[in-house]
Amino acid sequence: MGDLDAVVSYWIDIADYDLETAEAMLATERYLYVGFMCHQTIEKLLKAYYVRVINDTPPYTHNLSRLASLSSIHGELSESQKDFLDMLEPLNVETRYPTQKDMILKSLTREKCEALIGMTKELSGWIKRQL
Repeated sequence: MGDLDAVVSYWIDIADYDLETAEAMLATERYLYVGFMCHQTIEKLLKAYYVRVINDTPPYTHNLSRLASLSSIHGELSESQKDFLDMLEPLNVETRYPTQKDMILKSLTREKCEALIGMTKELSGWIKRQL
């Protein structure tokens, strides 16, 4: 698979970029994409963790709980961290397939998006410390 540290660094770098993008989306009030980018941030960090512990290419999935389970970090997560993964999950799918876009948009206020970014920062920091 190549240099393990380089692959892990790649996933961390693009996760950090996605978190910066979430903050840019908040600043421009594109709330639907704040949730999407928060999801992407955590997804990529879970893939970095998967690479670190499994030493293989992560599976092609966007399911955060599945990624966490496959990499064995799920058992280390607190209940609130698991709840946060569940909260992020629909924000990825509905952005790509916006069948309920209007409902999701109405639920994503500035305050909720600020909270999403804050929780994403907390969880991303925690995952990085596990690496």
